[in-house]
Amino acid sequence: MRLDGARALLFVSGQIPVGADGTVAGDFPAQARQAWANVFAQLRAAEMGPDDLVKVTIFLSDRRFAEENRKAREAALGGRRVALTVIIAGIFDPAWLLEIEAVAAR
Repeated sequence: MRLDGARALLFVSGQIPVGADGTVAGDFPAQARQAWANVFAQLRAAEMGPDDLVKVTIFLSDRRFAEENRKAREAALGGRRVALTVIIAGIFDPAWLLEIEAVAAR
């Protein structure tokens, strides 16, 4: 992805599937929705939105979540196209099935 003329960059560190109340959903779709909601909350806090995303890295705890991850990502991003990397990795908390980091530019 090429980016020209950006005046602001936002680097969103890994957003985990934990709600504001500290709960972690048990299944992958719910965890993915929560992690994406957390990403979007960070964007809003910086007065940005999903259209400002330029790069997303998703860490999955297991490759068996690849298809569910694709569906969750498409639902979250709609038709938006961003540079994307998916990494299968050990994640800090074994209850978390994914973690998302992002870069936004405006």
